[in-house]
Amino acid sequence: MAEKDSNSNCRIVSLAWPCVKKKVECVGSAFLRYYNIKCHGDDPSFTESKSHEKAEEIVFDDDVEYLRSLDPKEWKSQDHYAVLGMKELRYEATDDDIKRAYRQKVLKHHPDKRKAQGEDIRSDDDYFTCITKAYEILGTPVKRRSYDSVDHTVDDTIPSTAEIKKEGFFEVFSKHFESNARWSEKKNVPLLGDENSSREQVERFYAFWYEFESWREFSYLDEEEKEKGADREERRWIEKQNKAARAKLKKEEMARLRSLVDLAYTYDPRIQRFKQEDKDKKLAAKKARQDAVQAKKAEEERIMREALLAKQKAEEAERARLDAARAEREIQKKNLRKERKALRDLCKANNYYAQGEDQTVTHMAAVEKICEVMKLTELQDFMKELGINGRIAFVKTVQETEEKLEAERKALFDTKKQDEQKIKKDAVLRTPVEWTVEMTQMLIKAVNLFPAGTNQRWEVVANFLNQHCTFIDDKRLSAKEVLNKAKDLQSSDFSKSSLKKAANEEAFDQFEKEKKKISNHVDNTGISKSDKLVNGTTTAEIKPEEKPWTKTEQELLEQAIKTFPVNTPERWEKISDCIPNRSKKDCMKRYKELVELVKAKKQAANLSK
Repeated sequence: MAEKDSNSNCRIVSLAWPCVKKKVECVGSAFLRYYNIKCHGDDPSFTESKSHEKAEEIVFDDDVEYLRSLDPKEWKSQDHYAVLGMKELRYEATDDDIKRAYRQKVLKHHPDKRKAQGEDIRSDDDYFTCITKAYEILGTPVKRRSYDSVDHTVDDTIPSTAEIKKEGFFEVFSKHFESNARWSEKKNVPLLGDENSSREQVERFYAFWYEFESWREFSYLDEEEKEKGADREERRWIEKQNKAARAKLKKEEMARLRSLVDLAYTYDPRIQRFKQEDKDKKLAAKKARQDAVQAKKAEEERIMREALLAKQKAEEAERARLDAARAEREIQKKNLRKERKALRDLCKANNYYAQGEDQTVTHMAAVEKICEVMKLTELQDFMKELGINGRIAFVKTVQETEEKLEAERKALFDTKKQDEQKIKKDAVLRTPVEWTVEMTQMLIKAVNLFPAGTNQRWEVVANFLNQHCTFIDDKRLSAKEVLNKAKDLQSSDFSKSSLKKAANEEAFDQFEKEKKKISNHVDNTGISKSDKLVNGTTTAEIKPEEKPWTKTEQELLEQAIKTFPVNTPERWEKISDCIPNRSKKDCMKRYKELVELVKAKKQAANLSK
């Protein structure tokens, strides 16, 4: 929306949206043309038109004396461009220029043309052969490239230091790089630029020349032609020699180009300026880091000073508080002494509120206890109460003081007694456990039940012993004590130990008890005549009654199942050894019952859902 001001020619424009700054990527043919001109100094859109204009302006030389001086047999050493009249144009000549130059030479120097004009023609030694050979070389792209590679007008020199200083870096190296740019396999060779070229352009220029790919080859300088070989072997030998010579010349050429680029990089004032800028940047960054370190150090010192000052202030405040508290305590002590003296004087003036001489001594001692027990405020309140109630208040306070002192003495006595009991208990617990025969046998059994490799083996063994052994007090075995005892048993000779005899006697007694138990369960009336008694038992099968599993046996079974996994050999034998008075069959049967019980609970839970 625009409004025109009546007093001036200006126009006020109001925008519907505010202006927004955005980054736009340059694309399109116009930008590519601009970028090509900026980087390479050439516009390909005008190349064709310029070539046409240039072709119309070209005038080909016709040096008859030079042509007559040529020897057809030495065609390889002749200047083919000079033969066709393009001595100045040379490698810049197009294919169309070469064709037009050759056509003009043919129209003027053909042997038939000259013979018609009365000139004596020698067919075997005529210079027209040189013209034909020149067109053959320059008219064929491969042969022309081979000839251009060894053109005698090519400047393969490297500028000297004196030349660089005299003429200037850009004048000297611009000429050399433009001369060598013709050998590039890639088009759009970047230009050297000038003093004001950006870092990006300079880096792109040297990156291109350090990775320069040259099409220049030296097959034109082959000493022998492959076709002149008499047989295949000789032609192969000639080709091998030519390839070796070309590779050597190619290597020298690449070394020359690399030397040229290295020399330019060394003397380039822009590179020196960039290096100095980088150095200054690094120095600035280093200085910034040093300044940051110094600033950080200064900040730390400031914080330390502030912390030290705050600490000093806090210490001064603490000292002032302690001094004030000390002064306050002194005042309180002084007031307390004053109140105690006043109490003593008051009690003395009233004969210590005694009704006889015996009470006088007792009340005097009570006054001293009251002075020691009561604080300042309590003494002040007591003095007021004495002034009001007299003897009654005194007797009441004496009784309360006695009760308070008695309670404190009792509490002190109880605390001391508890400490003594705790010390005795700790001493008893620290006393090593006396190993009985039963405990030693149980240790041997536990070591066999829980072999090496069991997770936390000695803790498990100690827990097993604490569960199955009988102790006369609260002392229990630790893993360290069990391990030390096991080492002692391992190092001692068991054959000479009394444990062997005791174990044998206990095993025999156990056998006798089981034998009597089984014989007592036999019903004599139920024995048939066909059944015979053998050692107090019948030959018929006697089924013992199944005992219910206790909580301890259930816990031992669960622990044994965890200790011995499924892949353990003789698993159920080891599990049954862990549970006293239980066989392998009992353990397996109990395990199946537990599995069925768990399955039933799961089914009931699923049905309830």
